[in-house]
Amino acid sequence: MSHHCQDEHVHGHGEHDHSDDITPALQHSLYQHIHFDEVTALNEARHGAARDVVKKTWAERLQIEPELESDVDEQLIVNVPFTGQVKLHSILLRTSDSLSAPKTLRVIINRDDVDFGVAEETSPTQEFELSRTAEVQELPVRRARFNAVRRLALFFPDNFGDGDEDVTRISYIGFKGEWMALGRAPANIIYEAAANPSDHAIKGTSVNQMGSGIGGRGPGV
Repeated sequence: MSHHCQDEHVHGHGEHDHSDDITPALQHSLYQHIHFDEVTALNEARHGAARDVVKKTWAERLQIEPELESDVDEQLIVNVPFTGQVKLHSILLRTSDSLSAPKTLRVIINRDDVDFGVAEETSPTQEFELSRTAEVQELPVRRARFNAVRRLALFFPDNFGDGDEDVTRISYIGFKGEWMALGRAPANIIYEAAANPSDHAIKGTSVNQMGSGIGGRGPGV
């Protein structure tokens, strides 16, 4: 996984002129924790375009290509799974100062069944009003709602064309937050149980032992 992070540093100090802001931008970057092969989109004009946009490094954020474009109308859904559980801090977007820039973003977490029907009927975890700009927008999330994220559905229901522009375009998507490997807690529980084999002598004792260990107040903690 670490090669992704190294790639960002390599790009930043190479042909681009933005190396001065690479280090601050990469703090809390979730780039290396995105499950790129599983990134999908609904209504993308070119298959794989959403994945290509998400795979752009921070140093490549100002490049127009590759670009995600909607197909039959202005709506887009981008599904982004992570390789573990994350505490999301913010979402980064780059669009454009044009009618094709998305106007609204609705974010739904931890669902793998989000299509346009679900997205329209489901209350989003958070909704953002976007800016019409070519600058990268950083959208801080309400962290209490995003402290155990395994996947994100990004629903863009409209653009600044207000019905006159059928194509929505997005050129960069990134994320900041904290990553935690899935399975870490169960591994600790197994360790606690294995370290106290005598607890298994009485049925139910090991359950209580495990429960107290989860809270950090069990014996041996």
